[in-house]
Amino acid sequence: LGQPTGSRSSRPQLVHRLSPSPPQPEFLKVDHRPASEFAPELRRRQQRLAEISETIHVASLLHDDVIDDATTRRGITALNCDVGNKVAILAGDFLLARASVSLAALENTDVVKLMSQVLENLVAGEIMQMTATQEQLTDMDFYLRKTYCKTAALMANSAKSVAVLAGASDAVAAVAEGYGRHLGLAFQIVDDLLDLTSSATILGKPALNDIKSGLATAPVLFAAEEQPALRPLILRRFKSDGDLGKAVSLISQSSGLRRAKELAEHHAHMAASLIRALPDAESEHAARCRAALIKITQRVLSRSK
Repeated sequence: LGQPTGSRSSRPQLVHRLSPSPPQPEFLKVDHRPASEFAPELRRRQQRLAEISETIHVASLLHDDVIDDATTRRGITALNCDVGNKVAILAGDFLLARASVSLAALENTDVVKLMSQVLENLVAGEIMQMTATQEQLTDMDFYLRKTYCKTAALMANSAKSVAVLAGASDAVAAVAEGYGRHLGLAFQIVDDLLDLTSSATILGKPALNDIKSGLATAPVLFAAEEQPALRPLILRRFKSDGDLGKAVSLISQSSGLRRAKELAEHHAHMAASLIRALPDAESEHAARCRAALIKITQRVLSRSK
């Protein structure tokens, strides 16, 4: 496996690095068995879980692009612009259906419950975002709950599912879930920062997209605590003429970016501390995987897209 460089590899990397045993040579080859067929090998089931996690993520992106009227994704034209909203939605639905088939084939009801909960969280998070009251629009706790649903829940439940598949203790499964939760929150907060500080060319999607979509993210909410003039802009979802430029100016005059970075660092450090608190690794492979999991928390903070 290569080193994670951005959002495209973080979920599969997380799942693979939480797997307890080293992959044998045969597990480095493509598994051509149908997704609906049970894989008796634990490593294969964990590999399939990585595929399920990423498939759910990609499906959510296709749906998000329709909801957000996005024009680009990862540097290329968004699917909804190429084939229309209906086909893009159906493409996302198809991926979710395929993920569900693979999930059922794992034949583990606890994992099915965990990963099914992710689907509920994704929808709940989107509804929270679309129906937020004026009080909720400026509430950091509400933002974090929504962020958990839209981003961190997939990482948390995928991580816990790996542990459950391996027959780990409840305590270890809880550590895996906590690691995924904190990593997911850190990941999204960094994403919010990049939306304000990076260019569209680097991001592969429009810059300032959150504000243009009417969303107040962590750096904006922190900035509003110091710049009261931001509050009315947030409440009208930045829809009036000049709101975009004024918001950027006010944010730049505050410590919102710095405080958001510190919040991301807090969650990344919490994720790393959970891994460090585990009992001593029982093998060299396990030790390397734990080091890699800690490295992922560092890369989340340093990524540029």
